[in-house]
Order: sequence, then structure tokens, then C-alpha cells
Amino acid sequence: MNDYLIINKVLISCILAWFIAQTIKAFILAYKQKKFRWGLYSLPGNFPSSHSAVVSALVVGVAIVEGFDSAIFAVATILAFFIVYDAKVIRGAAGKQAQSLNKIIEKIGEGSEDFDKLKEILGHSALEISSGIIIGIICSLLIV
Repeated sequence: MNDYLIINKVLISCILAWFIAQTIKAFILAYKQKKFRWGLYSLPGNFPSSHSAVVSALVVGVAIVEGFDSAIFAVATILAFFIVYDAKVIRGAAGKQAQSLNKIIEKIGEGSEDFDKLKEILGHSALEISSGIIIGIICSLLIV
């Protein structure tokens, strides 16, 4: 069982896609902030989408290993659609709600330091999602 995890090329391509996407994101943010922090690896949003990178690596890897006509390819594809939709639409809407709530908190809580600002960048743009998908496809094509 443990050997299978080490030689599972689909899993390795997904992990590599996540690592590459998060590394690019961390370095871009470090450049903007002029300081590198390991915590940059865990931030949501920004360029590129690591969620899109992972699920696209999964879909392509499963397609190569199991075939386009397999049930697991169908499951991976549906999962990818849900995750990409969530990254763009649901988390984007949550970010807009956070912006509105932050404005309300600023007005209500003027002079008070009791409120922490909500994170406003939660979702991804089409460019961020597309770049994540490209990273995932390349990782699976190179590894699987």
C-alpha cells in the first residue's frame, strides 16, 4: 500500500501541480510585499489557482491512466467542474461580501480596534484559473 503512494504518478502530478502553483503565488506575493514568509503558501486566491492546477492534473492523469471512457474519469471531471466553479463564483461572491462587511464594520466600529478585517481576496479571476489549469495539464503530461 505504501509503495503504491510513492509510485502513483497521478497523485505525484497533482502534488507537483499544487507545489508549482503555490510557489509561483508565494514568490509573486513576496515580490510585492518585499518579504518572503512561509505563510504565503497557505493563502487563498491570487495568481495562479492551485485548486485548478490540482484538479486539472487529476483529470488529465486519470484520462491517461484509466481512459476517457472510464467512470473514474467522469468523477474526476465533475469534481474539477465543481472546484473551478467554486473558485470563480462562490469564493468570488464571498470576497465581495467580505468587502461589504468590512465597509459596514468600519462605519459602525469607528474608533474601535475590536474588529478584524475579513479577507477580501478569496476567489480567482479567469486568468488565475486558466493558468492553474495549464500548470496542472503540463504536470500530468510530463509525469504520467
